[in-house]
Amino acid sequence: MIIRNDYLDKIRGFYDSDLVKVITGVRRCGKSVILETIMTEISKKTTNILYLNFERNSDYVRAGDVESLIKYVHDNKKEGKCYCFFDEIQEVSNWQKAVKDLRLENCSIFITGSNSKLLSSEFLTLLSGRFVSFRIRPFVYKEIAEYSKELQIEVTPTDYLIWGGFPGRFQNTSLEGTKAYLHDLENTIVVNDLIKRYKIKKEAVFRKIVSYILVNNARILSARSIYKYMKNEVENISLATVLKYISCLKEGYIIDEINQYSTKAKKELSFYQKTYNSDVCFNSLKAQNNRFDLDHNLENAVYNELLFRGYDLKVFDNNGKEIDFMATKDNKKYFVQVAYSVVEQKTYNRELGAFASLDNLNQKILITCDDVDFSTSTVKHIKFKDFIMSADL
Repeated sequence: MIIRNDYLDKIRGFYDSDLVKVITGVRRCGKSVILETIMTEISKKTTNILYLNFERNSDYVRAGDVESLIKYVHDNKKEGKCYCFFDEIQEVSNWQKAVKDLRLENCSIFITGSNSKLLSSEFLTLLSGRFVSFRIRPFVYKEIAEYSKELQIEVTPTDYLIWGGFPGRFQNTSLEGTKAYLHDLENTIVVNDLIKRYKIKKEAVFRKIVSYILVNNARILSARSIYKYMKNEVENISLATVLKYISCLKEGYIIDEINQYSTKAKKELSFYQKTYNSDVCFNSLKAQNNRFDLDHNLENAVYNELLFRGYDLKVFDNNGKEIDFMATKDNKKYFVQVAYSVVEQKTYNRELGAFASLDNLNQKILITCDDVDFSTSTVKHIKFKDFIMSADL
C-alpha cells in the first residue's frame, strides 16, 4: 500500500501533541492504513504504543464500558508518553469520556471513525477545542497512479470516472471482481451500516431514497424536491423522513453538499445546495447497460480532486448562470466549469457563456475530457487527463 503523504504531512506535526487526533471518513477509504503508517513511524522511536480496533475487540463494544477501556490503557502502557490508537471508536458508547481522561495522562491519542458525529457537540464540549480533525477520502487519481504502479496494473482516467478510488477495489484483477467488491461495499457501508446505526425501520423506503440521491450526484437536490419525487414512488413518506435519511448519508460521509455564492446577495445561500458523492462508484453501480453518467461523474471527480488539494468550494451564481465551482485557496480565486465535452457548439456556448461579464481578475478555467485545446484569450482549458496529474490549478 502506498504512503499517503498528502494526509500524513498534515498529521505528523501533531504526533506528540496532547491534542486528540481525529481521523474521519467514509468506511474503507483508507483510515486504518493511515493509522498503521503513523504507528510504524512512531515505533521507530518508542514501543510505548497501544492499538485497539473496536470492530474486532468485541469485548469493549459489547460491554460499552468506558472504565474498562481506561483500565486497559493503564494496565498496558509503559512509563513516559504513550501513543494510543483507537480504530472505529464510534462503536464504543461514551468513548468521549475515556479520551478526555486519557489525554491528561501523558497519552497522545489518535482515533478514527466513519461517522461525522465523532465531532458532536458533546465531544466538542468535553474537549473544549483540544482536538484536531482530518478528513480522509478515497484515492484521487495521482494516488491511484502510484498504487497501480505498485500493483503492476493500469488504471485509466475513464476507469477512474466510472469505478472511483476506493483502495480495496484495485486488488481485483477483473471487472467482475471490481463490481462485486463495490456492490458489497455499497451494501455494507451505505445500506446495512446506516440501517443498523440509525435503527431505520422502513428499509425499503430508505434504500429507494438513498439510490435516488446517489444516482443524482453533482446536481441541485433538496429534501423537498426529493420528497416531491418520491411521494409518487413510496407510500406514507414524509418530508421529515427524507431529511433524516439525507442526514444519515452526510453523517456517514457518503455525500457532501456545497452551497451557492450569489453575486446579487454578495453572500453564501445556505438554502441552495448541490450534492456530491464521496466516490463516483455509487452512481456507476446503478447504471444500466453500461450507460454510465460520465458527465456528472466528471464534475463529481473534479469536486473530489479540488477538495483533496485544499480548495474551499462554492457553486457560483453569475447573474443567473451557474458556474460549477468558485474555488478559493491561499487568497486566490478560480472559476471552474466542468463538461465532458464541448465539441458541440451548443455545449461550448453554454459552458463558456457562464463566464460572461466576469472580470479577468480571477482565472477562469474549463475542464473537459476533450483532447483538443479549447482555450481562449480569457478562459484556460485544462484536459481532464492533465488536471488529475497536476499539483494545482
